[in-house]
Amino acid sequence: MKYVKTDWDPEDHGFRLDAQEYLAALPALRGTLPEGAWAFASDAGHYAFASDRCVKDLELANISLPAKTTSGSGTASLTFSPNPWKHKKGLRIEYAAVTRFSIEYARSIDWMESITVLLDEVLPYDGEGGGVVHEMELTDATITVHCADLTATWEEAAAE
Repeated sequence: MKYVKTDWDPEDHGFRLDAQEYLAALPALRGTLPEGAWAFASDAGHYAFASDRCVKDLELANISLPAKTTSGSGTASLTFSPNPWKHKKGLRIEYAAVTRFSIEYARSIDWMESITVLLDEVLPYDGEGGGVVHEMELTDATITVHCADLTATWEEAAAE
């Protein structure tokens, strides 16, 4: 990520998280992010750790990837379950006109029961076709999506 910091601290056996640089840069991105991406990134609770609309601690529940299309792009989605100690609702993010979707495993943390969100960052994509890049740092992986726009919806978690 360009602005948001999510560094593992081996001495404290935990993550150091800092979104302050991104929050400082966010107002300048207002005219460069599509409507859905802007609404998600600029939500008042997005980076407020005590907020039930903060992405931190959401648990990755499902990944839906697009079927191959003749245009080479499609719709993908990520679904996150609420953390019962923090969130009232889960989060579903739908990505329109996806041109790249990747998951990279940077570390392996065996003591984690689930894959949870540390923080994320939404930036304009300067490459061919424009749109946005949504990068999401998880406890043991990074998800990166290039798309035209995204829609984030807070919704009740599905019954198990």
